[in-house]
Amino acid sequence: MSKKKSHFQKSALYFSAFSVIASILSIIFLYLKIQTLGWESPISASLLASSFFFGFVAVVLFIIGSSDIPSFKVGENSE
Repeated sequence: MSKKKSHFQKSALYFSAFSVIASILSIIFLYLKIQTLGWESPISASLLASSFFFGFVAVVLFIIGSSDIPSFKVGENSE
């Protein structure tokens, strides 16, 4: 039985999609900057770190948004 998702879970799914897009854009910019600056540049290192960060944020937010979290309200039936 699927429960209704809360607003926080829905927003976590939306931010997960945004993080995937940001990670892909970071990888594209990283590819373009490596061609001109090389791997030793701090810009390349920061783009690599941001793509790693956004990728794992997307994974965590997707898990939060798609999980079945029970309601903790007092007085509700557990059915």
